[in-house]
Amino acid sequence: MNYKITGGKILKSDQDRLYIKEETLYVTDGRVYEALPEEKRKESFETVDASDRLIMPGLINLHTHAYMTLMRSYADDVPFDEWLFQRIMPVEDRLPQEAGYWGSMLAAMEMIRTGTTTFMDMHMFRGQSARAAEETGLRAYIGRGLVGEDLYGDGLSRFEDVLKEQEAYESDRVRFVLAPHAIYSASPRLYAQAAEEAEKRGMLKTTHLSESDNEVMNCLKQYGKTPVEVICETGFLDEKTSLAHCVKMRGMDLAILAGAGSSIVTNPASNAKLGNGLAPLKRFTESGVNVCLGTDGTASNNTLNLFREMGLMGLLHKAAEEDPSLAPAEDVVRMVTTGPARALGLENELGVIRDGAMADLVFIDLTEPSLFPGNNIISSLCYCANGAEVCSVMADGKFLYRDHVYTTIDTERVRHEVDRLVKEYL
Repeated sequence: MNYKITGGKILKSDQDRLYIKEETLYVTDGRVYEALPEEKRKESFETVDASDRLIMPGLINLHTHAYMTLMRSYADDVPFDEWLFQRIMPVEDRLPQEAGYWGSMLAAMEMIRTGTTTFMDMHMFRGQSARAAEETGLRAYIGRGLVGEDLYGDGLSRFEDVLKEQEAYESDRVRFVLAPHAIYSASPRLYAQAAEEAEKRGMLKTTHLSESDNEVMNCLKQYGKTPVEVICETGFLDEKTSLAHCVKMRGMDLAILAGAGSSIVTNPASNAKLGNGLAPLKRFTESGVNVCLGTDGTASNNTLNLFREMGLMGLLHKAAEEDPSLAPAEDVVRMVTTGPARALGLENELGVIRDGAMADLVFIDLTEPSLFPGNNIISSLCYCANGAEVCSVMADGKFLYRDHVYTTIDTERVRHEVDRLVKEYL
């Protein structure tokens, strides 16, 4: 389907500046254009009236665990180690394979409803997150959490899962990444092997890194180095690597990450809720590292709503540093658009609205009370919007949510199946 979108305000980016422009957009073959290519001018286009709407690039959630929606609000208000090792992991061990699919479908519902069109997922159920992304129309970067001493030994079954998923599901919209879980669950040897495989296969990489004090202290005790230093020595760090959390940075950690060109994915809600603290955003900014936003999973956030995450990002760091100029709204909006697009190697195609970019678009209702009056729309996206203002969502040139109606998901079936699984296994 071709679309001609008229009457809307468009969120544009130019170098380091975001601005609003009123213009007509054309969507064809999964791409968006301001100036329609000549060969397309004779084709028919359905007109979409976007009056009183802001059209912005689809939001990019660069770190989550989609299947965890089944454990939303299940293990709250306990210390991180208890939350992970005593509450969450035992549930994960008893969940059936289908839980990965239905949990990911529920995650897709929430992400679409709140404007996310692309997500990077670390999962544990082969094929289920990929299947959900394929069916719902979301753009996804999916990695099986790799653990063990040796990728080709005790970690082989999970690595084989990745390769089988890739063979079955990879497309222009659903891609696969190599994702060692964390330094406390995957050895330096496994990190090195994952880096070699990623280079050979042209895959992106991701991992959890320096999330808690215990992680860093145990790593120092075991290796005499910080987690950043350990995985740097394995060759895992480069511009194709995104690193979730990075709350506990020490010594030369940030200089190492900036020098490698890796991207940091900060998760303010999850880090605050689990008592791990706030990432050192001011030091991130000063180092020049690329900073992106992720929600983490709903067992620790407890939402997948990037508008909520933007609000927390813009407020918590100001309070922590007692500096109202820190985390300005425009920078925070970039953390869910151009920043993660850069981390994915798609900075000219994703997270932007320009000729030939991917047609991943979010329509925001500017008449909602939370956004009215529109004195500064970009600021309002960070400090005012809560996700309820999203009225339509498009990915790859197709509407996934149009005028508050899902077009690719049987929502009642998803709720029924999730409810059944929760009653049986939690």
